[in-house]
This record gives sequence, structure tokens and C-alpha cells, in this order.
Amino acid sequence: MNKTELENLVAIRIKEADILLTADCYQGAYYLAGYALECTLKACIAKQVKEFDFPDKKLANDSYTHKLADLVITAGLKQKLAEQENQNEAFKLNWAIVIEWSEDSRYKFAIKKQDAHDLFNAITDNESGILPWLKKYL
Repeated sequence: MNKTELENLVAIRIKEADILLTADCYQGAYYLAGYALECTLKACIAKQVKEFDFPDKKLANDSYTHKLADLVITAGLKQKLAEQENQNEAFKLNWAIVIEWSEDSRYKFAIKKQDAHDLFNAITDNESGILPWLKKYL
């Protein structure tokens, strides 16, 4: 999967999460919103790979995770994330919500309406959302 395909997948998964929220399907909305953010981070990582270059083994291995905090590091955005958190308190709060997501959420039945809405908003908010911030690095 390449950077463009990952970016297209992000748009699809966010749209699906929004549809599921509207349909009161909170578990699926929560999972897909977080998965969209994972794909965004992986697109940021893919941007580092140049066509026809032999892949860096560590970069490749570190990219095969679902842990958002680890993907931020692999994408080279740890310092920029810290700077943004220091500049924008709402962004910092949104990151605190987002970092709780994991791929294991696909198995959780206890995700409530508020949890799904909080995650979706933390990811998509135009002013302090994680997704608009990450798009600057795509």
C-alpha cells in the first residue's frame, strides 16, 4: 500500500465512522475513526520512503504496529507533537483522548456514545484535531 492509497483509505474510514456515529453504531465508529488516524500516520511514514530506494529495515519493522504513540515516533513527529501540545491546550486534550485508542477496540462492546463522539471529534476537529494537524506532514 502506498501513501496515496493510505490517504484515500483515511477519507473512506472517516466517512464510514461519521455514518456509523449517525446510525448510533458507536463501537464501529470508534474503531474506524482510530484506524483512520493510524493510516494517516502510516502515510506520513510512507512519505519518507523514496521510490526505488531499498527500504530501511528498522523503519519498515517499526511501521508494522497499531500503537499510535509508536507511529508518531516512526513518522518523525514526536518533537512536533510535543510542540503542538505546548501551544494548544485543546490539541493536547485531544491527543490524550486519541492515544487511548487501540486496535483491540474492535473487540470491545462497552464503547459508549460519548466515547465514540469524543474520539471522532478529537480526530477531526478543524481547530485542534489530530487529523488536520497530521495532514500538514503528508
